Amino acid sequence: MSERTVDRIVAHAYPWDVLGDPHFVDRARALGVAEISLAASYHSTRAATPLHPAHKVVDAHHAALYRPIRPTAWDGHTVTARAATWAGSEDAFADAARILIDAGIEVNAWIVLSHSTVLGHAHPDATVVNCFGDRYPYALAPGHPDIVRYARTLAAEAVRGVALHGVSIEACGQLGIAHVGPHEKTDGAYPGIGDTLMSISCTERERELWADRGVDPDKLAAKLRAGVDALTRSMLAPDAVITDVLDEAEVEAVLSVRHAEADALRGAVLGAVRAEIPSARVTLHGHPNPWKTGPSPALTSAAAGDVDAVLVSAWPGTAETVAVTKQTRAIVGDAADVGAYVSVLPPKNLDDVSGHVAATVAAGANELHLYHLGLVNAVQLDALGRIIRDFSV
Repeated sequence: MSERTVDRIVAHAYPWDVLGDPHFVDRARALGVAEISLAASYHSTRAATPLHPAHKVVDAHHAALYRPIRPTAWDGHTVTARAATWAGSEDAFADAARILIDAGIEVNAWIVLSHSTVLGHAHPDATVVNCFGDRYPYALAPGHPDIVRYARTLAAEAVRGVALHGVSIEACGQLGIAHVGPHEKTDGAYPGIGDTLMSISCTERERELWADRGVDPDKLAAKLRAGVDALTRSMLAPDAVITDVLDEAEVEAVLSVRHAEADALRGAVLGAVRAEIPSARVTLHGHPNPWKTGPSPALTSAAAGDVDAVLVSAWPGTAETVAVTKQTRAIVGDAADVGAYVSVLPPKNLDDVSGHVAATVAAGANELHLYHLGLVNAVQLDALGRIIRDFSV
């Protein structure tokens, strides 16, 4: 690999981008796309489809599995996946994947695990709850036994019976206060350390596990509430650190429980994937900050050894995302590849894209994951093509 090229470039797409568009494959091939991560299960979204001949907007109004919901697979589960009516066919993922595979394009199943508002509302006891007792219905609790079972079956059903190259696993851990929800009105309310404090899940299960580690869960939760209140009254600076609020033993208890649950969830999901596809290449969405929550949650100490690649979000064209890429490479070393997740969508200035991508490569990314073949217009599609041409081996 030269200083400017990478070992692997992957583009992202939804099944409805492929189905019903006879030109999708030709556009992808013209760009030089050889591998696509295709959504097999996904959270709710309202997606533009500027280049699709049959529709221009798709309303994916709840999280869904884009495969048939088979009773034989889901019988006995408390939490079960929901089907989609908007994806293009009953087995939209498999149908779209086979079109791509038949065209010589390798396909990964893009699987979103712990992010589902529809399931969170149906099963509130299996969601994240903050220190004030507010539940986050979009955030399925990754350590809850029903959610672990759900995620294991979701992954197995997503990849079943399709000749896939690999999987791309998103939200394999806890989501927190940050959420791009419908008409979201929480942005900026709890800046800096506030995001960390408001994202510490305080379910009864976690409180019991803290107690097992010698920490008083009531005192810990009270400290979190006091920290948030101090922040909102400008008595705690946004750039404060977690040890300004919790003591070392409490910090260790929270992180050890959260990371152990992420490890267990990942183990269950990858076990299910590898039972179906032993050779599957595994890409894990992650972040080097041990407190990070969201679709790319904190990398645990064991994560890099379990996967082939770690994917870090580099959507904003900022020095911060370059630093995150560098930190990720420092954490994983040579144990895994590092992918930079790059977008050409607004507010990205397309004139700055190439420089930003080059900076992430210089920071240690040896893969590029491009967002997004279906959401782009013609100008943005050309920008994706330039990335592929400029950074391909």
